Amino acid sequence: MMNILIVCSSVIPAKFYGGTERVVWDLGKEFKKMGHNISFLANKGSYCDFAELTEINPELPLNKQISDNIDIVHFNQPVKEEITKPYIVTIHGNGSKGEKFDKNTVFVSENHAERHNSKSYVYNGLDWDNYEKPDFNSERKFFHFLGNAAWKVKNLRGAIKVCEKTGEKLAVIGGKRINTSMGLKISFSRNANFFGMLNNYEKIKILKLSKGFIFPVLWNEPFGLAITESMYYGCPVFGTPYGSLPELIKENCGYLSKKSDEIAEKIKNAGSFNKKEISDYAQENFNSKKMAINYLEKYNKVLNGESLNSHYPEIKETDTKFIFE
Repeated sequence: MMNILIVCSSVIPAKFYGGTERVVWDLGKEFKKMGHNISFLANKGSYCDFAELTEINPELPLNKQISDNIDIVHFNQPVKEEITKPYIVTIHGNGSKGEKFDKNTVFVSENHAERHNSKSYVYNGLDWDNYEKPDFNSERKFFHFLGNAAWKVKNLRGAIKVCEKTGEKLAVIGGKRINTSMGLKISFSRNANFFGMLNNYEKIKILKLSKGFIFPVLWNEPFGLAITESMYYGCPVFGTPYGSLPELIKENCGYLSKKSDEIAEKIKNAGSFNKKEISDYAQENFNSKKMAINYLEKYNKVLNGESLNSHYPEIKETDTKFIFE
């Protein structure tokens, strides 16, 4: 049994989408089921009903906020000070050129690790018991987009373009028709219906009715919880071959291409994918129990005095040109 402190520099639990927050919450809950003592250090406004939680005090060094009885600390953001307790750091995003990460860093997919010159990674997992069961016989009415629509690299415009080529409707979760959060963006497409930021219950109602997830990202996606959530509901994923997508989306779970015409052609046959097979794959490979077991391996390695990386990981130079024609 370990005394594990999980540090998250945001508010938990997630009220709306909250990818990292959802992963951190489910990881702690899974450790609790395994018999470990769990505590959280998180931002003001957080609460937890199954473990002790302390709000981060930005005025104090982190070492002064870590109890003496803690065996290992799991940070979910880069650490800027020397930590006296054994610890690991999970990086959920992409590094910047010249940025070096801690030797005890964990990335969230094999591609994510490889691009930072590392082999240390653990897939994100979710507690699927928190989700309504999928109905593989329900009528599927439209496709969906799930992500921060204001973020250009998520390429909502490309997803709409695919649907306009086929006449299909697109439910946009995570964006508004008029968006000003990252510059003025307006969509006039009649094929897209915008739902804004939804809580988990509202989001699930849409995923259960979706024919598939259109996700033509224009960057190296580190992981993509939207991918695994969509697959849980039997939705094939139609996207671009960047970042983690080729790793997560097997041939029977979707289709990847840099060409909108090719994806538009493939979504015409979205109904030919085996929804239960896609869902089973997501449940088996991206669940919180498997994630927790893999993190325990990382913890034990550090507690034995080893580093997770022999060097300081940093992002590699890349000449990738992100296109979606």
